[in-house]
Amino acid sequence: MSRYVIQSAFTGAFLSPGLADGQPEWVMLLRDAVAVEDIETCAQLIEDHLDGFHRVYVVDLMALHKPVDY
Repeated sequence: MSRYVIQSAFTGAFLSPGLADGQPEWVMLLRDAVAVEDIETCAQLIEDHLDGFHRVYVVDLMALHKPVDY
């Protein structure tokens, strides 16, 4: 089961693989975000598609009350 989403600390939007082609895109609603299966995939998406100054949170949907160390 996929469990991680990447959320912008600035806008609240989610960086998500697109449903149609898998290309990363920003979506505003959690219901539109495609979760990924592992933290390594999140790290790769962040490294490949964000500038170093952009702050994001990795949210574990199975443990919303606890932060994920990244």
